[in-house]
Amino acid sequence: MIKEIMDSSFLEEVEKQEGVVVVEFWAAWCGPCKMLAPVVEELSNEIPGVKFGKVNVDNNPQISQNFRIASIPTIMVFKDGNVIDTMVGFRPKAELENMIKKRI
Repeated sequence: MIKEIMDSSFLEEVEKQEGVVVVEFWAAWCGPCKMLAPVVEELSNEIPGVKFGKVNVDNNPQISQNFRIASIPTIMVFKDGNVIDTMVGFRPKAELENMIKKRI
């Protein structure tokens, strides 16, 4: 399951979490984001022990600015509240899965 994360909840939902949290930065008008969404949804159901969240960049400008999100979709992998990996643009499921699993 993927949780919608807002500017107001990012600290609690991501930065204060122990373990791995995968965050997808996206927007409703973004074509590649629409292609990536079902891939991330599948991975959220297939990779146990990892929390998945989504940040709509249009509705949450503060957190998007804080992480200098310039292109979407952007996937950021956090471990114990720190960014440990980033992937920009649509990528195949296997590539995204490998990026996440090597961080668990």
